[in-house]
Parts: sequence; structure tokens; C-alpha cells
Amino acid sequence: MHPRLSLALGATLFLGLRPAPTIATRTVEYTVGTTVLQSFIAWDSTVNERRPGVLVVPEWWGLSEHMQQQAERVAEAGYVSIAVDLFGKGKVAMHPQDAQAFVADAMRDPQAFAARFSAALAQLKQDPHVDTTRIAAIGFCLGGTVALEAARAGAPLAGVASFHGMLGTKTPAQPGQVKAQLLVLTGEADPFIPADQVEAFKKEMHAAGVHFDVIVYPGAKHGFTNPDAATYGMPALAYDPDVARQSWATMLDFLKKVFASR
Repeated sequence: MHPRLSLALGATLFLGLRPAPTIATRTVEYTVGTTVLQSFIAWDSTVNERRPGVLVVPEWWGLSEHMQQQAERVAEAGYVSIAVDLFGKGKVAMHPQDAQAFVADAMRDPQAFAARFSAALAQLKQDPHVDTTRIAAIGFCLGGTVALEAARAGAPLAGVASFHGMLGTKTPAQPGQVKAQLLVLTGEADPFIPADQVEAFKKEMHAAGVHFDVIVYPGAKHGFTNPDAATYGMPALAYDPDVARQSWATMLDFLKKVFASR
């Protein structure tokens, strides 16, 4: 062994530090109804034991490179992640019109997003690196809405974190139905998620007896986690690097706590 490598390894062991993660990835292809889906799984190959799994549910742009990077960041934190394909293999939108078309196509079947979320959950549970008793989901924009709807429907999740996801619903949470703890991270200046929607969500969750937290970031617009937000020509969207960093750290702390309680 090279002397420097030996010294670095010795220091790591002495200090009790975890080796730097080496992220491995693969795609998994499956079918829901007649739609072929291809999701993206990431994990730290230096970890031998099973670890919690996290679904990463994307914005309405689809399973973009940015969403794959988010899944890799989750894997770097020590989890196995699956970036969920909601629209179909290879469908990634570059313009709002394309994204709207993808959503409209999926919504022809009102249960499409729920079925595709459930299918991705099943794929994650099949991964040999995953502790199937500890699963959570995080979602961005449309993905946050999909993840919250899964929680409302009683999905077997330890926690759900929503980044700038819509909070309204046609199927409010019922007492005893929601198994997950919920974290909502939203922007005060997001016109798609106004203050009255946030307050309605809080009332819904209080009535259902759900363990939840809502954090509203002053001045943050919709899409505050996406570095490309300003490129889509929508004034309501804006990347906020400070809020993106703060909300990500809050989400990681949330996952640590909900998994520790299982």
C-alpha cells in the first residue's frame, strides 16, 4: 500500500471517520400499465450493511440530470436513493409546454402518479442494499405533491419531505391514515403556494393528527432548489442558493431523526 494511502486510512480508522463515499448508480426499467419507466438508483458502495431507502420524486420537468444529481447527494448522505420516473422512459422536458403535456398525459389516468410512485417504491425495496423497514420520500415541486399524496393515502413511509410542492388536495388526510412524519419546505414568495394554502395544509394535518412541520423561507420563489429555475422563462421561478442549502440541511436532519425513531 502506498505510504500516503496507508496514513490516510490509518487516520480515518483512528478518528472513527467514515471513508469518503463512492457512489454507484444503475437504472432500473419496469412497466406500469402500458408505460415503460426507467428510474435511477444510487448508493454508497463503501457501505456493506443495509441502509434506509429514499425515493427522490422529481419536478414536472421529469427525471432530469439535476434530479439524478439530487439522488446521488442523498446517497452521499448514507442512504440508497431512487430518482423516480413519473412520465416514461426518456421523457425530460426542456420547456414549460412540454412539462404541461407530460403532466396532462399522465393525468388521463387519475391514479397514474400514485401507481408510478408505488412501483418505484417496490423497485427500491427490491434493492439488496436497502433496509425495507426504513423508507422515506422527498419530492420537488410536482414530486413534492406526489409524495404528500402518497403519505395521505397511507403509504408505508417513515417520512416525507416536500420542497416547493403544492399542498392542496382532493383527498384530505384522515385520522390514523398517515404513517409518515411530514416536512414541508416552501417559499414565502411562491405564487403557486400562497399563504392560505399553507394554512389550509396545517389545519388538515392538525385535524388528522399528523406529526408535521412547515418551514416558510422569506422571499423564496417557486423552484428555489433548482439552479436552472431562471432559464425557463417563468417569473414565478427563481433559484435561491442560500435557501437551497438551508432546506437541504433541514431535510437531511429530518431524515436522520425519522429513521432513528424506527
